[in-house]
This record gives sequence, structure tokens and C-alpha cells, in this order.
Amino acid sequence: MAVTPPRDRPFVQFNFLVDIGNGTEGVQAGFQEVTGLGMEVTVAEYRAGNKQENTVQKISGMNKSTDVTLKRGIMGAVDIYQWLDMVRNGNVKKGEGLRDVKISLRSEDHATTVFTWTLQNARPNKCTFGPLNAKGTDVAMEELVLAYERMQLE
Repeated sequence: MAVTPPRDRPFVQFNFLVDIGNGTEGVQAGFQEVTGLGMEVTVAEYRAGNKQENTVQKISGMNKSTDVTLKRGIMGAVDIYQWLDMVRNGNVKKGEGLRDVKISLRSEDHATTVFTWTLQNARPNKCTFGPLNAKGTDVAMEELVLAYERMQLE
């Protein structure tokens, strides 16, 4: 799971790989930014009316996953759009519309994978392109938002 033994200083955030579950490597799998990695376990509060103490019992509830946003420069690849199109046309089978997306944090020398977050049964739920500005000097960007069912840390 993690590099052992733990080291004295944290890893940097800018060496990472993204596999969007289609086996694509290289330029199409290069993203500038990944945000929103996280999960939450909801807590329900319960108290029986005949309980002697005036306190509630906390009960673990449902697992909730946050949406993850991936950003990359537009380079003419249509893989993200094709995936979103598959989902909006109702194709949400495992391996097609539903994919396991892997985000791997790498060491400074790019030789070792430190952590891998696997987003299970991920699907795109939003894709935006731009902004486009005739007077701007920034890179044209595309943004993909993924909804997923469960996150595993390896």
C-alpha cells in the first residue's frame, strides 16, 4: 500500500498518473490537476426514548464518495467525450460506461508508485471545455467530473 518505512518528509503533489480505465497511456492520460479525492461515512444519531442518559448513540451509515475533477489541456483527443457519450446514451455496464479509474502518486524520481487511489465504478457526470478567449494566452482546458461508488487506497 504505502512506501515503507514512512519517510521524514511528505511526497510532492505534482508527480502523478491517471488511468481512466481504458488502458490509454501517454498524452491522452496526462492530466494537469486532480481534485476532490475523498470519501465520507455518514453517521446517524439514534436515541431510544426510555434511555436513562440524555445522549445519542452514533451509528455508522452509508459510504459517500466525493466527485473527482480531472483537468487537462485540450489536445484533440476525444476519449473523454466518447466516454461521456456512452454514459448519456445509457451504456453503463462495467468495463464500458462504468470504469475503475486509478490515480497514482509517484515518487520524485518517477520510479516508485507511492499510493494509488482506485475509483470503483466511475462514470463521467460532467465535461466542460474552455473557456475560450480570443485575447487570452492560457492553454485551452477540458475538465471531467467523475462520480464513483467506492474509493480504495492501495
